[in-house]
Amino acid sequence: MLNPVHLRTLSVVVRTGSFADAARQIGYTGSAVSQQVAALEHSLRATLFERDAHSIRPTAAALFLAERAHDILMALGALEDDMRGLSSGGFGRLRIGGFAAVNERLLPCSLADYRRSHPNVDLALDEGEPDELVAKLRDALLEVAVVYEYDLVPQRWPSAATATPLLDEELFLMVPDGHALAGAGTVAIEDLAAETWVSTREGSAGDNCLVRLCGGAGFDPLVAMRGARADSVRGMVQAGIGIALVPALSALPGDGTRLLTLEPGLRRHVLALHRAEHESALAAEAVAALAETVRGLVDERAGLSAPGAQRRRVAEVEYLAQRVAAAG
Repeated sequence: MLNPVHLRTLSVVVRTGSFADAARQIGYTGSAVSQQVAALEHSLRATLFERDAHSIRPTAAALFLAERAHDILMALGALEDDMRGLSSGGFGRLRIGGFAAVNERLLPCSLADYRRSHPNVDLALDEGEPDELVAKLRDALLEVAVVYEYDLVPQRWPSAATATPLLDEELFLMVPDGHALAGAGTVAIEDLAAETWVSTREGSAGDNCLVRLCGGAGFDPLVAMRGARADSVRGMVQAGIGIALVPALSALPGDGTRLLTLEPGLRRHVLALHRAEHESALAAEAVAALAETVRGLVDERAGLSAPGAQRRRVAEVEYLAQRVAAAG
């Protein structure tokens, strides 16, 4: 019978592409990871990785096994959580992952409330971008993943996960105080073709949204610098390096910046993912607590709203179609 610990290790090795990186993420030594993979190869009588002096490459058998193992690992993780929660005292473990802005603005208050009502639950918080968090959810390294998607960059989430919409964020234009547009209330994207931009890492959802938004207006954005976190982007805008497209949770006006409304109005959607099958009661309660926290925040912060009845998954097609029609 296949060892689920070995399956989880295999899945993380395939995702990270390295025994050493997988060991750091799981908390094992590199030798332990190598031994588990070797034991799995022996039990299956199949080669899972092609090895050379400096790298490893997963074989077709490894890719097939890792893909099939995801649902098994999620089900086993949920079963483990349910067994820990059988006690009337509500014992258990809950691992939640979120992106930087939600970890800073939403999760601390929500998790503090959750801990007070579940004192015997062991809480752990992780941080990463949506693709990283979804991978950990599939590998049963997280019970809940708080992720996002942009109107112009829709995502496809795992079929084995339940998606709970939490809030919608308006996308603002952040400019330095001395910018010619600093006094404007609303700015059209077409008027920004000559501007220099600050963006997130190349290929990220935020950067792809900027590229598609500008492309719909007939130009490519000139990106001068990139920042991995919102405070890095804000600091570059403050320094006058460029302007930036920022979601409401990250749009904290400070000394030296202004927030402007952008036309067309676009949004980023924040949602919580947790297992659909063999659902953990602790995870479901945590998502409910997070939704309650969000409802209070929506009334306090500009640019935040309750999730719409219909997600704008066709926004990109509609917007680009309008631009093509207008161009004749």
